[in-house]
Amino acid sequence: MCNVSCLGFVETYVGESDVRGRRVLEVGSFDVNGSPRALVEILEPSEYRGVDVEMGPGVDEICRAEDLVERFGPESFDLLISTEMIEHVADWKIVVSNFKRILKPGGKIIITTRSLGFPLHDYPSDHWRFEMSDMEIIFSDFESIVIESDPTAPGVFVGAVKPQVFEQCNLDSVALHSMVTGQRTISAVEAEVVMAQRELIESLQGDVRSHLLRIEEFNRLKILRYTDRIRTAWVKVKQR
Repeated sequence: MCNVSCLGFVETYVGESDVRGRRVLEVGSFDVNGSPRALVEILEPSEYRGVDVEMGPGVDEICRAEDLVERFGPESFDLLISTEMIEHVADWKIVVSNFKRILKPGGKIIITTRSLGFPLHDYPSDHWRFEMSDMEIIFSDFESIVIESDPTAPGVFVGAVKPQVFEQCNLDSVALHSMVTGQRTISAVEAEVVMAQRELIESLQGDVRSHLLRIEEFNRLKILRYTDRIRTAWVKVKQR
């Protein structure tokens, strides 16, 4: 899926030399509201393969982004396109690694995704927001990098080329803005831990509030009983 700006970016940064006679892989190819497929196929690739997690328009084969290299093998495509998909995968680091590994040396990658400020859109889930500075780090091991912001909505577009001699950079310490935690988080696992801790804290805070209310109620009863005793004693004194 992609909007008009995404299509414009693909049209600008994918040329005939990137496509003609070459193998193209589109990851997240289910056509919901637009697809770059027609723009690319007119340039006559030897193969255009669209994959997604379920069958639908534009999908040639069901394949998870986490399983790309296992399914197709390393260095098997000349161009990889993924529009408006990567924010929806829980383990984005494995997916990015697969994107890089499945490209041939000299191959090009095109990615479009959403940045902070774009609303939650669970289809099927929505995990991350990528900024331009994040993409600079993520693709610091590629060449000819083009990174642009979406002019119509919070988002970022990336075009980059895999070098002939490739050494993948380590992304273990890279934290993205998580739509689950609302803050920069290293991984989906960390996000689950953070949310579990928050739920535990909220539960404990609820217990504390409940206990404080009981203590307050108990103290009120003590005061009432004490006051009642004073009144009773005073009545007896007056009766004398």
